[in-house]
Amino acid sequence: MAYREKVIITCAITGSVHTPTMSPYLPITPEQIADEAVKAAEAGAAIVHIHARDPKTGMPSSDLNIFREILTRIKERSDVVICVTTGGGIGMTTEERIAVVPEFEPELCSFNMGSMNFALPPEILKRIKVWKYDWEKAMAEMSQDFVFKNTFKDLRYFVKTMYEHGTKPECECYCESHLYNLWHLLREGTIKKPLWIQFCLGMYGGIGATIEDLVHMKETAERLFGPPGPDNWLWSALAAGRWEFPICTAAAAMGGHVRVGMEDNLFLKRGVPAKSNAELVEKMVHLIEEVVGWREIASPDDARRILGLKGKDKVKF
Repeated sequence: MAYREKVIITCAITGSVHTPTMSPYLPITPEQIADEAVKAAEAGAAIVHIHARDPKTGMPSSDLNIFREILTRIKERSDVVICVTTGGGIGMTTEERIAVVPEFEPELCSFNMGSMNFALPPEILKRIKVWKYDWEKAMAEMSQDFVFKNTFKDLRYFVKTMYEHGTKPECECYCESHLYNLWHLLREGTIKKPLWIQFCLGMYGGIGATIEDLVHMKETAERLFGPPGPDNWLWSALAAGRWEFPICTAAAAMGGHVRVGMEDNLFLKRGVPAKSNAELVEKMVHLIEEVVGWREIASPDDARRILGLKGKDKVKF
């Protein structure tokens, strides 16, 4: 199948989980986030996944003006597909999280498919003794009693908003129950094929990050949605921390697509911090070309064609 010859690399630039204390290289300001996104695209990413942060403290932000600056800077310098988060950060309301869609009408946005415990591993609190900002420790502690809320009411509201603004949902599934939630929405006609599904492995509170977990997610999706294909459903995989490259390499070999980036993993290899998102993309490109071998790296235009996106000229930024 021709669509399987190309592999889409997404790069998640900064996220909302990692904090400035965890890495001096984590992009914080709009300029840094945009610059990292452009360089990741130059390294081989067809899609960049964007969160915003307070430029003074690095705290995750839902400020639309910060988002606007980031998105505009990227669009002016690159043809990369921009996927905007609707996951937001701990403590943000449903309305704050979805506000980016009607405001900017991006080509693609994340769509978290179910509620879950979503926390930083407690060993981080033991390992880090001195935090750069007070909010970091407070967030890490608060996450131990945090439920990432995505009820069926939320899901219907989110996807309705996405469709009204021509934005394709990227269905983020952290466990098999999220795949069933997606199946329920599909069965009732709330969401429509073709689906773009992201298997999110290794998060504290979600499914693990082993090859068996990856195969289980793919087989569950096939049972629910039928065989993958451009008119049915396509999939990508990501994994937290040290599992990023093993899982993404396996996913590429299995015919899926991949996501890397400093939202998910701060290390290039054991004991070696990643100094940029571009380094993580470059390593993924190398693994696909040298280990997988039979697939080519998709360009942004390839990604738009494969996923059926509306195009860079139809966004509102």
